[in-house]
Formats: sequence, C-alpha cells, structure tokens
Amino acid sequence: MPELTVLLAEPRGSCAGVERAIEIVRAALRKYGAPVYVRHAIVHNQTVVGGLIAEGAVFVEDLAEVPKDRPVVLSAHGVPKSVIEDAENRNLIYVDAACPLVVKVHGEVRHLHDQGFEIALIGHAGHQEVIGTLGQLPEGIIHLVEDEAGAETFVPRQTERLAYVMQTTLSVDEAGRIEAVLKRRFPNIRGPRTEDICYATTNRQKAVKKMVSLGAQIIFVVGSPASSNSKRLVEVAREAGCQAELTPKAHDIPWHMLRSPELKTIGVTAGASAPESDVREVVGYLGGYFATTVLSVKVAEERHKFNLPPGLR
Repeated sequence: MPELTVLLAEPRGSCAGVERAIEIVRAALRKYGAPVYVRHAIVHNQTVVGGLIAEGAVFVEDLAEVPKDRPVVLSAHGVPKSVIEDAENRNLIYVDAACPLVVKVHGEVRHLHDQGFEIALIGHAGHQEVIGTLGQLPEGIIHLVEDEAGAETFVPRQTERLAYVMQTTLSVDEAGRIEAVLKRRFPNIRGPRTEDICYATTNRQKAVKKMVSLGAQIIFVVGSPASSNSKRLVEVAREAGCQAELTPKAHDIPWHMLRSPELKTIGVTAGASAPESDVREVVGYLGGYFATTVLSVKVAEERHKFNLPPGLR
C-alpha cells in the first residue's frame, strides 16, 4: 500500500455563525415542535440540510409557502429588509439566523447611507449574502463590484462621500486587489471600520496557503458547490500553485488525481459550512487506499461563539 501524508487544516469546517444558525433551527424545533420552516438553505451544505430535514425542518424559498401558524427561520446568509417586512406583515413567527458578522455589514451600509455616502459592495452577484446586503437599501443605492475589471469601470455619482463594504466570504487576496483598484481611483474612499471578511474565511485561507508551503501537491476542499467560502478555498490553493478540487463528499474524490507514483502529500480542509463528519469521511476513504500519516496544520485557534436569540436560549 503506497504511503501518503495527509495535511489536515486547522481550523476547518463549521464556524461560529454556521453552528449558531444550525442550533437556532434545532432550538426552534424543541420549542415549537415540527415542522419548523426555513427560508432558503440554512447553510450551503447538503449534509447539514438533510440532517435538519430528518429532524423536522422544511426548507422553502418563499415565505408564501410558510403556514401562518408555523415558525420560520431565516438563513445564516442574511436577507433583504423586504423579507423581514413580509414576515411581519403576515404575522409570522420568525427567527433571523443571520450570522452576526453579516448583520454587522448590514448595519454598516445603513449607517453609511444615513451619513450620505454612496456605497460600493465588493462581492459576487447572486450569492444569498450579497442579495441580503443589497436589499438593506432601496434598489440601485448600493453598487455591486465583482472583480478588478468592475472596480476599474465603476462610475459613482460623486466621489466626495464614497465608501465600500465587502461580502464576508471573499478570497482575501482577491478582495485586496479589488480594494486596491478602488483606492487608486478614489483616494478618499472610505473602507470598513473593522474587517468585513470574517475571521473564519481568513483563517481557512491561511491554512490552505500553509499546507501549500509545506508541500501539499493536491488540496481537497470539503464543501458544497453552492458554498462561496468553499469555492474561494479552491481558488486560493490554485493561486498558490497547487492542484485543488472541491469535494462535497468522500465519493466525489477524483481518484484519477491520486494515481501518480510521485504523489506523497495532500491537504484536506473544509469550508465554513461543512460538518466535521464529511471531513472525517474523506480522510477515512484515503486511508482505505493509502498508508496515511495525518498531520495537523494549525494556523489559528477559534474560540468564537455567538449567542442564540433571546427567545430560544
């Protein structure tokens, strides 16, 4: 059996915001009984969603699908203000499970708007978090800037009071390049008071870079194709010169990549919405084909914990 060193990123997988959102659904099930409705996937991971369905959660995309006598949980990615208003107008029992770090960005854009700033949002079109942040203000107020080319062509209405915020799950390096273009073009542009890209995203990207520096020839990122932060980990690894693949489950491992006799070291990490069980399954599968030595690659220790909403504590 060929030998293989598996570098296991630490931290990896579920972050405090994801854990809080999942626990909100479970706490709502304990308090109200099944079914508890959830607008959109609570987090972008099918293992997590499937587990909650088994416990009594029902996932929908529109509040119109929620019976008036049942509670609904709003996803961790955050929602537009119009969704909250809709829930209140329909007298629904609702719990907002938005990550507190996303809520911070929502507060930033509202504050900046109140102060008279024109706002650019660095983020990816169509992602639920971006939809939620854009929806904090009337349509067209916030300008979405997706990449460096967009930053070069961005034309604000004025430049005297101009500011930008960021999606919390961006590639740190990519966001930095977009930020640099905006600052070059608009020297007086105002950035976030505190970092918008969340600690979990930053730490997981640092761990990927560390695994590459330690000789990882391939990095498998355990996570869903719908997960922004998981896809960014793949991009970070590739930008660092390493082969990388998104691997939702162990059976998705691209075994053809593992046939080279030159392969000695791989890295394994997970996006912030991926459960540890999926990571262990991937490592276990590798152990079935190789004599593996698993080494931890630690770049930070995460002790963050976010409280549940008062009504569910």
